[in-house]
Amino acid sequence: MPQKILIVTGDAAESLEVLYPYQRLLEEGYEVDIAAPERKTLRFVVHDFEPGFDTYTEKPGYTWPADLSFSEVDPGAYIALVIPGGRAPEYLRNNAELRKIVGAFFSADRPVAQICHGPLITAATGNLSGRTVTAYPALEPDMQSAGATFQDTEAVVDGPLVSSRAWPDHAAWMREFLRVLRSSPSGTPSSPSGTPSSPSGD
Repeated sequence: MPQKILIVTGDAAESLEVLYPYQRLLEEGYEVDIAAPERKTLRFVVHDFEPGFDTYTEKPGYTWPADLSFSEVDPGAYIALVIPGGRAPEYLRNNAELRKIVGAFFSADRPVAQICHGPLITAATGNLSGRTVTAYPALEPDMQSAGATFQDTEAVVDGPLVSSRAWPDHAAWMREFLRVLRSSPSGTPSSPSGTPSSPSGD
């Protein structure tokens, strides 16, 4: 059976920050589930950077079905967690079921990948205190208020936690996350026959 990874997100998540890790992890042989406040078709957005704007712009993005609701998630069934950004984390951080899910991954010291505004969720669970992270640069005060040291760089690894600023940093983010995954217990994906696959593809 393939090892399972959980993505937690909702409406107004950044399209690329959900679908890039989703497809990249599938490519590596992991099974990936997307969880949201409820099972439904999620409506993602596209954040872009345009001349003349002081901040990012937002446009409609892709739609994608959630595989299960937060209340249906068994954190113990997953070896790692991915928290995309966009506007979704602004309201998802208030979801008690999601806070329990995130807390379970940190308590078990399992790999967690967060990007852009995703760290608002981990900050709300109290799991950033004493850690070094990056995030969307405008969140630096939020990260500091959560007790974290902020670095404005494309990817930061702090033990099992891998954080990144935004979708332009995807390559570095997933490269570091996959390295952490492969070095963690039960982190090597299995082939359909159940035999471990080679991380190098050999």
